[in-house]
Amino acid sequence: MENSTQVKFFYLFGLQETFNNKSVYFILSLIIYLLIITVNLTLIITIIQEKGLHEPMYIFLCSLCVNGLYGTTGFYPKLLLDLQSDVQVISYGGCLTQAYVIYTSIMCEMSTLTVMAYDRYVAICRPLLYHTIVTSLTVRKLLLFSWCYPLFIGLIAVSLAVRIPLCGSRIDKIFCDIPSILKHACLPNTINQNLNKFVILVHVLQILFIVFSYCQIVRTCVKSAKGRIKFTQTCVPHLITIFIFITVTLFDTLQGWNNVNSTLNMRNAMAVQFLIIPPVFNPVIYGLNLQQIRRAVFRKCNAHKIMDMKH
Repeated sequence: MENSTQVKFFYLFGLQETFNNKSVYFILSLIIYLLIITVNLTLIITIIQEKGLHEPMYIFLCSLCVNGLYGTTGFYPKLLLDLQSDVQVISYGGCLTQAYVIYTSIMCEMSTLTVMAYDRYVAICRPLLYHTIVTSLTVRKLLLFSWCYPLFIGLIAVSLAVRIPLCGSRIDKIFCDIPSILKHACLPNTINQNLNKFVILVHVLQILFIVFSYCQIVRTCVKSAKGRIKFTQTCVPHLITIFIFITVTLFDTLQGWNNVNSTLNMRNAMAVQFLIIPPVFNPVIYGLNLQQIRRAVFRKCNAHKIMDMKH
């Protein structure tokens, strides 16, 4: 069979229950998207401009914020257009592109959180060897892993999806994702399912590594008051971020099960949690808890106020 498909467009039916309140959803979505752009860009610019923040922990945090902007860019512009349209249609190529961006963004988030857990483990459990282990070269390698692995796996997943002929074009979500596309496969997609199992296995191993790292960190920190303070300042925000991401990603996985009986609005709410909560809360949680970032942001705000008063 030819490696092509007769499907030229996909129809998104996720907004069917929002016809009467489209203007309200449009305003809320626009506010959320602008908030995501503002808080993430603020943190990224602050970390880039402040030389005192050019440390591994803040560099990884900057990468996390970049990923937040990357993932939401693949979702919100299309959603805002759909909320202004009577029919929600997306081209075959556009659907695959959106699926790729969201798919890789989720994997990149998980990889970055794993890298951050490793950085905190070395910093707290092996402080004397920290600068020997976590060198600038190591930081570059970890960043390369956290981005290249998801982008490469995503490319494979999309390439395999393209090869499968489709017998349908209805997607019961407000965005495209690979599982929704593959539901219309006319042929068995064993290779895609095996790839999905591999990705799940990698995520499970990453979660186990994070749990192991923080078990070691807790054991080290409870031994001294200084360690407990350091744990509260640098590790609690990271733990909150991990918990939020894993929880909301699990919600999206659960709603994809056929035996989950819920309304369309409920499924939509569950599906977009990872595109709303982590991109907003990651920079806010870290910005409020890490003193160095908070001070740098306040300095910039005060500097802009002084400049405005002079003009």
